[in-house]
Order: sequence, then structure tokens, then C-alpha cells
Amino acid sequence: MTRKAFDVTVIGAGPGGYVAAIKAAQSGKSVALIEKNFLGGSCLNCGCIPTKTLLANADVLGKIKRAEEYGISTGEVRFDYAKMKGRKDNVVSGIRQSLEGLLKANKIEIIMGEASFVSAKEIRIKDQSLILDTQKVIIATGSKPMDIAAFPCDHKRVLDSTSLLEIDYVPKSIAIVGGGYIGCEFASLFAELGSKVTIIEALPAIVQAQGKTISDFLSKSFQKRGIEIMTNTRLEKIETQENGVKMLTSNKEFEAEIALISIGRSVVSDGLNLGAAGIGTNERGMIEVNEQMETSVPGIFAIGDVTGKAMLAHVASHQGIVAAANATGGYAQMHYHAVPAVIFTHPEIAMVGLNLEEAKERGYNAVHAQFPFAHHGKAIAAIETDGFAQIVIDKETRQVLGAQVVGHSAADLIGEMAIAVQNELTVECVTDTIHAHPTMGEGWLEAALIASETPIHFPPKVGR
Repeated sequence: MTRKAFDVTVIGAGPGGYVAAIKAAQSGKSVALIEKNFLGGSCLNCGCIPTKTLLANADVLGKIKRAEEYGISTGEVRFDYAKMKGRKDNVVSGIRQSLEGLLKANKIEIIMGEASFVSAKEIRIKDQSLILDTQKVIIATGSKPMDIAAFPCDHKRVLDSTSLLEIDYVPKSIAIVGGGYIGCEFASLFAELGSKVTIIEALPAIVQAQGKTISDFLSKSFQKRGIEIMTNTRLEKIETQENGVKMLTSNKEFEAEIALISIGRSVVSDGLNLGAAGIGTNERGMIEVNEQMETSVPGIFAIGDVTGKAMLAHVASHQGIVAAANATGGYAQMHYHAVPAVIFTHPEIAMVGLNLEEAKERGYNAVHAQFPFAHHGKAIAAIETDGFAQIVIDKETRQVLGAQVVGHSAADLIGEMAIAVQNELTVECVTDTIHAHPTMGEGWLEAALIASETPIHFPPKVGR
């Protein structure tokens, strides 16, 4: 049995794990990074990057279809989805290769294999004659699509978000079970590519967690694009047929070529033999941590989806930085009040902090102010008027509590408001900042001016 010694061992090479490994290595520590599948984890291989690559393809297609609006003639528009998938695969493999080079440049030892605790300071690599002796451990094993026994995926007709990325054709119709951000992103993608899309959601609204304003806007936008939304609807059974699936719901029965099950993700913590290290999990397999990302066992940290804090790649990365700092003799802690989130539908949606309903529930004297992109010069010029920028503030303290944006470049726009929420800025900090013209970022300035009841490019309130 071969033994190797490291200062820090990271289990899982996703956006949390590899960032933690690099941060730890920057402190001059010897670092091992264990990965049982592919470098980059779910985000790079079957999540963030591949889906956004396909959505970028669809965005180009959508713009070409609208070319006449810009005074451009294109002729017949065609696409090859197999080539789109091929580009997606090339993007993923290229980034994965770059990541491997980055890790090696930081003198991190990459170990491909499955980790299992022997003790709090010993990790065995399964199917290899190798044990790592380590001073500190960072667990970053992530999550996977939730497996529902009542609706098993055969990955041919009934798929999850991972297997759906591997098909090389556009289905004539797709039934999407779950109206959260994953389901809605795939709905947006396949609707643009010409599929008949039906969303089945048990809750009263799609993306309900994002608040009524966002949910209502996206629902109307989807319906304009021909996407059918069945809310307050319970899926009872899926019958697989020769040429598709039959969906039996509490409201009606219908057929589709394929079905996507996207009702959540489950954490990956089994197989680690956590008990040998003295670590327990909750009933959902999540590992509990404190603000320093440390578990109940000193010297063992956990980050990312496996903690159940916020299943977002950028949260995992930041948690990795915090955990690595604490594992290498420094001090850092997590704050979750200013976590930005993006839904890459068309139109794009982004939010940070509290929405109006959440702010009121927490006792703030909250109001929101919304600037519609129909009044936005840059949006009008770009023919991207479908959307708005919205700020939530406390009327008494004037503090920016949260913000939401729907429309063109929403994913990039949210950064400004993340800084405002993180640093507890007031709405005047936004209005006193010069915003470049003409840019989509001016939407925040206009929303802040409306919140201050001094709108410039929007009519004043009646009677003012």
C-alpha cells in the first residue's frame, strides 16, 4: 500500500473544489485534488457551461430569425443540432483541458479516483493501492439530478438534465416536469429550436421562489412564445411508448416525444465513508458546516452543493476560497445575503438580495421601483425592450435590499446590484454614480431615480 502526505486534500474537482485547491496552493501548501469523473464537476461537464453553450447557439438563431427587424435579409434559416451539440462538446473539453493545465501550474497533484475516509486524516483511493495522509480535508462532492422512483429515467424517452444534453436531435415535443430554473432554461432552449414545450409544475407558478413579479413576467413571455405552462398540476404517471411518452397529470393527459425530469438535485455524500472521519449528515445527506465552512470535525471542511447552502457554482467557488483560507491558517467566513442568481432563459433573469415579498416578511418598510426597458434608449436601439430593472429599498433607511432584472444582458447587469447589497449601500449611492450612456446599466440608475420619486426618463406619479 502506497502512502502520500499532503497538507490539504480536496475531494471533488468542481467549481468549488478546484478553486479551493488553487487557493490552498497559493498559501504554499502541498495539495491533492481527487476527482472520480471529470475535472470541472457537474458545472463544466453537464451543467453551467454546456447548457449556456447551447443557449448561446439558440440566441444566435433567434437573432437571425429577427434579422428583418434590423433591416437585414438572410434568406432561409436552417440549423444543424448535431453540430450545435458538437460545438458544446468541444467547448467543454477545451475548458477541461485548460483547467488541468491551470491546476498543474499551481503544483496541485491531481488524483483520478474515488475517495473514502479511513480516518479524519487518512483517505483511501478506492481500487488503488493508495492512501493519502492529510492534515486538512475539503469535501466538495457536489450534487446530481434527483432520482424519482415513481418516474425513473431510461435516458432515452425519460431523461434528466444530464442525459438531455447528450441527445443529438431536436425533439418535436418535450414535456418538462418542474418549472424551476433548470426546467425553464431547457424550455427556453427547445422552444427557440422549434419544439412544442409543455411545463408541468406542482406549485402555483413557475420560478415561484424568485417572487411574483419575476414569475408573472416569465410566464407571459413563455406563453407568447407558445410554451404551455401547467401550474397547480401534479404528475401522476409517465407511460413510455414506442414513439414517445404519455404524460398523465392531475389536470389532463397528453403525449410528447420525450420528457425531462427536472424537479431538483440531490447531494453526493454517500460512498465517502464519512462515519470513519466522525462526520454525520442530515436526512438529505447534506453535511452541516459553520460560517468558516468547517464541519463538526476540526480540520475537515465541506463546500458547495453537498452543504445544501445554495446550489450555485459561484457560491461553491466562494465557499472554496473561504474554506481554503481557514484550512491554511487564515480566517474567512461566508455571508449569504448578497448571492446573485441568474436564470438563462429568454429573456434572461437575474436577482440578488431580497425581493419585495421577502423584504416585507422580514419586517422592512420595503418598496420596489421598476424601470421598464420599453423606455430604455439602449434597449430600444438593440430591439431588446422585453424586460425591466427593479430595485427593492427600505423607505426609512434608503438601503438597497435587493434587485431583480429581466431582459437583455441581465446576467451581466446584476453585478452592480450585488456590490450595492453586499456593502449595504443606499439608493442614493446608485443615483449619485454616473452611468455610461447608452448602456443597459442605466436601467439601474433609472430604477433608483424612480425609487427616489425623481424619475428622469419615466413619467412622474400622477398628482405629484
